[in-house]
Amino acid sequence: MKKFNTKYILTLVLGVALLTASCHKELLTPVPQTSISDASSFSSPTRVKSQLLSVYGAMKSGNFYGGRFLVNGEVKGDNFINELSNLVTAADVWNQNPTNSATAVINLWSQTYFTINAANLFIDGMATQTAVAATTSNQYIAEARVVRALSYLSLLQYYARPYADGAGSKPGVPLRLKGIKGTGFSDIARSSVADVYKQIIADLDYAEANLPSSYATAADNTTRAHKNTAIAIKTRVYLNMQDYGKVITEANKIVSTTAPFTAATGVAHALQTDYTKIFVTPYTTTESILSMPMSATSGDNPGTQNQLAYYFSPSSANGGVGNAEYSLNASGIIANTGWKATDSRRSFIKVAGTPAKSWLTKYAVASPYTDYVPVIRYAEVLLNLAEARVRSINTVDAQAVALLSAVRSRSDATTTYTTSNFANPTALMDAIMTERNIEFLGEGLRNNDLTRLLSTIPAKGSAPAKAAGDVGYIWPISANELALNKLMTDN
Repeated sequence: MKKFNTKYILTLVLGVALLTASCHKELLTPVPQTSISDASSFSSPTRVKSQLLSVYGAMKSGNFYGGRFLVNGEVKGDNFINELSNLVTAADVWNQNPTNSATAVINLWSQTYFTINAANLFIDGMATQTAVAATTSNQYIAEARVVRALSYLSLLQYYARPYADGAGSKPGVPLRLKGIKGTGFSDIARSSVADVYKQIIADLDYAEANLPSSYATAADNTTRAHKNTAIAIKTRVYLNMQDYGKVITEANKIVSTTAPFTAATGVAHALQTDYTKIFVTPYTTTESILSMPMSATSGDNPGTQNQLAYYFSPSSANGGVGNAEYSLNASGIIANTGWKATDSRRSFIKVAGTPAKSWLTKYAVASPYTDYVPVIRYAEVLLNLAEARVRSINTVDAQAVALLSAVRSRSDATTTYTTSNFANPTALMDAIMTERNIEFLGEGLRNNDLTRLLSTIPAKGSAPAKAAGDVGYIWPISANELALNKLMTDN
């Protein structure tokens, strides 16, 4: 009986107990065995579901969406100041000079492709399984394809030129779509950025067609992909591609035409009235379209030096729970005078230490750091739609203003925007981009919001600015990939 290489065991795990929707630990990290045969790994409904949930488990690794992906997206931008000069905790990412062998460069590449391989092995295995019915099989494949799509999107955001540079014609990343169970499959050339995006959209279109409209519990609606998840992610993808018409088409499926903006079909997504409630237990508000769940169980949280609170929170001596790795840049978004002191999002900024510095406390659970990690929220869909409307029709669009106002006023009741607040489309677009910077502070979107528009990444502290044409604007390719893949080329 053929055995899988142990390197890939995490992609073919077997739950030893019946999975239940109420237990987040069992949902996303079933207990693995040391080896599982090809035949038995898909031999029962329980085992098939366990394989699927292990795909999510790979994605929520601390080296990927469990922590580091978001951390890199923030510290590569302009809102944080490095305090400890530790290369292990992304000092080189902050300084805009990581090398091919940098911890961040190697680990993100490795874990993301590990996650892609987990998805591919699962999809391959589902082709011949008979344990679950066709509808369930298609749903499970759709969930795996959402994970694969997010993984490829993540790779493009760091290791490839933005779509706007040459309309996707520049080198992307290797497009691996079949599961690898052993050695000898490393050599594959880079697909173009456009071709990788084409695959991402194909995965998400399949997912939208085959995912359920909702699940029975709020926990599953937050931690597993459903139809609205695929739609929401497509608004992000098309925004990256600057295909604003398609952003509008997708967003209109889950955003009502007038306030209060809600999703009329599937999960009833809406802005959470109290912004601060999004980031505390149970983490399952209708705003949270997809999040990575964590628990105190060993192996079910991001692990050492990966956790969001570890990076952004001050130390316990200064009233925090972290390692005080990155303070907030006094010249960054917190300096924006339009971001009022009464805005509830300011409550996540703590001034502490000597000399006094500002810190982000959006993630506030102490070690082992079990804050859920946001992947995409409904607020992003609203702002994606607002941006797309302004960029596509180049007017002070009333709906775009209403969407912007909805996000601002739920945290700042003293501010309501109308079209009269904006002299021209540029002023409205600036306000939308500022709102994104405030709303998603610490959620990993900042670097991508700059690079997708080919904007200069501003200088911060001693770290230099990076213009779109500068070396270091995107990362070099992992040294491990270059060593193993004879067809791979560097950036």
